[in-house]
Amino acid sequence: MKTDYRFPSAAALETAVRNLAEYVDRPLDARHHSLEARLPEPERFRVHAIASPASRQGMCVSIRKFRDDVRTFDSWVARGSLTEEAADYLRAAVRAHRNIIVSGGTGAGKTSLLNTLSSAVDEAERAIVIEDASELRLAQPHVLYLEARPAGPDGHGQVTIRDLFVDSLRMRPDRIIVGEVRRGEALDLVQSMLSGHDGSLSTVHASSPRLALVRLETLCLMSGVDMPVYVARQQVASAIHLIVQIARVEEGRRAVVAIATVAGLDREQRYRFRTVFHRRDGQLVRAAKRSDRIPPTPGDP
Repeated sequence: MKTDYRFPSAAALETAVRNLAEYVDRPLDARHHSLEARLPEPERFRVHAIASPASRQGMCVSIRKFRDDVRTFDSWVARGSLTEEAADYLRAAVRAHRNIIVSGGTGAGKTSLLNTLSSAVDEAERAIVIEDASELRLAQPHVLYLEARPAGPDGHGQVTIRDLFVDSLRMRPDRIIVGEVRRGEALDLVQSMLSGHDGSLSTVHASSPRLALVRLETLCLMSGVDMPVYVARQQVASAIHLIVQIARVEEGRRAVVAIATVAGLDREQRYRFRTVFHRRDGQLVRAAKRSDRIPPTPGDP
């Protein structure tokens, strides 16, 4: 959103960003071209900055403001982004400890939907939330929030998602919720699902349910663990139970466009799905019959 607010000069903007970097104890220098920071409570703004020369126009700052309220299933239904039947299905899937991945593009609403799904978690369960930058806010009373951080200016102090994931497994969680898998932590998540930690929730950048699994498979191979492609594919197919695809639709509105269960691999070692709901004529409808075919969604080749 364009605004008329301006810093008095480029130097003033750069000074403000460097003060922020010092405040959050994160580097922004010749070796670190960008900064990602979260301001403390109560603001909770998420700030990302890129310095010159990586940014051709000088210091470039993006500010993301979190919603104070958490969207409920009813609010998604009221906005036409989800149907009552699909909402009931997702609630039941969470309560049944299905491993669910929310898939979508940048700004599609993955984190908001993940927050909504987490509202169906039983209050008696111990949930551990792991994120790069803390955004999720669960309503349950027994929740621990873990946040990764890069190395400090001295090169020490880095805590990765993978580090936190190992820690979480020693904390006897009933649920592990990872805000987004972007790197090799995908393998840790998948293997924890296979080892009995059902009910995990996470998001991934992908434009269709099929590409969501392909991306998870690729991220597993980027973990640094030497494994054949078919092993990574088998593990992903066995671990993930449900894919919820979200996208921006008419007038930029965020909506669920497909819900599909993962049905393992076929004889050619390709992912198999059963479509449960898909978007047709602007509405999310239940599939007339079980099918291995996923209706195309935006960006699906």
